[in-house]
Amino acid sequence: MSISEPFIRRPIATSLLMLGVLVFGVGAYNLLPVAALPKVDFPTIAVQASFPGASPETMASVIATPLEQQFAALPGLAEMTSTSGVGSTLITLQFDLERSIDGAAQDVQQAINAATGLLPKDLPSPPTYRKTNPADRPVLIYAIHSDAMPVYRIDDYAYTIIAQKMSTVKGVSESRIFGQKPYAVHIQVNPGALAARGIGLEDVRNALTLATINRPKGVLEGANQAVTLDTNDQIFDAAGFRKVIVTYRNGAPVRLGDIAEVIDSVQNLRSDAWFEHKQAEGLAIQREAGANTIQVVDGVRNLLGHLYDIPKEMKADLLFDQSVFVKEAINTVLHEGLIGLVLTSLMILLFLGNLRATTAVLLSIPLSILATFVLLKLGDATINTMIL
Repeated sequence: MSISEPFIRRPIATSLLMLGVLVFGVGAYNLLPVAALPKVDFPTIAVQASFPGASPETMASVIATPLEQQFAALPGLAEMTSTSGVGSTLITLQFDLERSIDGAAQDVQQAINAATGLLPKDLPSPPTYRKTNPADRPVLIYAIHSDAMPVYRIDDYAYTIIAQKMSTVKGVSESRIFGQKPYAVHIQVNPGALAARGIGLEDVRNALTLATINRPKGVLEGANQAVTLDTNDQIFDAAGFRKVIVTYRNGAPVRLGDIAEVIDSVQNLRSDAWFEHKQAEGLAIQREAGANTIQVVDGVRNLLGHLYDIPKEMKADLLFDQSVFVKEAINTVLHEGLIGLVLTSLMILLFLGNLRATTAVLLSIPLSILATFVLLKLGDATINTMIL
């Protein structure tokens, strides 16, 4: 007895089985994630630290070295690479494939905490880490720019509003701003003005240190009530810094604006991004492992088109859309598969001259493919170019 004999003898049962394969196959196809490449997750964590103004040698010795000493003892660490530049250090930690990325992240955070006492006391912010997958590239890249706003205002909206809201889209693992230009006040002291007034740079530094603080002011207590003093002494723009009193000479205050040029600027003037000859910032969207690329892209583009918290003069131009290539790959395979099905059926009809056999081929080939989608769903796979 051949394997096909029971199906030939029971046509009704065979038809019901084929109908079941059709239903489950179509359902599995709609549930399968769509991606460019197969899902390969490398447990990789990137640790970043910044120390504005420090040379690469300083970053390597006082920032990277203490962190590396702590990371070297992490269990399951397969490879560690470190890159130090002007004011920044990036350490990439790759763990064994069987290592849980969540467990590795907890160990990395503990190592950062242990290294805190060895890092410079005036480090602006502690080192941060993020889970990464070097095999996973962004699915969307935008250029955010404006003709009417300075770049630090663009950064304010891009980082605090756009990137944060894009992270809430289902399937998005990270929404990252690159070419970032955070706001900062630049103070360019005039040495001649300092010398004429007999003021040293240390006097200027002390004045700036005490000028912008936000500390408790105390409480006024009376017989029946207590009043908490609350005022913010922080300065947020160049105009406020120009009024800071550095010292007194001949009974008159010497303000910072008298001895220095104070301007609104950005933290790092040597890092920039450009789009069509205009300063801009980039927005990169990465999807979660196993997420549907097409659905993630559609969700991000829909949300970006309905953001009303940003000025109208801000624009977001699309630079890269991975879903376009995925859709083209799927459409190409489906088109060529349809041509192959028609040619196969014509060959069978031509050589056998049997319409029943030709019909069986027309039904069996797509049903076999649909049955494969069920197996892919059970195996937690994705529809990608290699699978297709």
